[in-house]
Amino acid sequence: MIRRFLALLAALAVLGPPLSTYADPYDTAVLQGMDKVTARVSTFRVAVGDRVLFGALDITVQTCDKRPPTETPESAVFLDIRENRQGEPAVELFRGWMFASSPALSALEHPVYDVWAIDCENRVSSSEASRSSERSQ
Repeated sequence: MIRRFLALLAALAVLGPPLSTYADPYDTAVLQGMDKVTARVSTFRVAVGDRVLFGALDITVQTCDKRPPTETPESAVFLDIRENRQGEPAVELFRGWMFASSPALSALEHPVYDVWAIDCENRVSSSEASRSSERSQ
């Protein structure tokens, strides 16, 4: 038993330190959705705490986290997705994390719509960047 433990420690030492799980919170999620019937793909930006309607889907962004540039790239968005049906109460279809680097890992399963996370961004930083580029011209 002690030999296994020492072998595990040696293997971990060779592999190096574990990747950091630290991620920065962002205020806007960038999502894409596809209507499979029309093959229409839409990109939309949704502020954390807000919702967007895509076809019959009501998508609410709860959290959007992104690793810093010095880490392995990853954006993760926590979503609540409901389907609005006429004359019926909304049906919860999905509640959980979607990862930009692995869209199939935690996907919305729906016969008509696909939704996936693309990125997280801050509205303030993107507007500041556009202002600074306007000043430099």
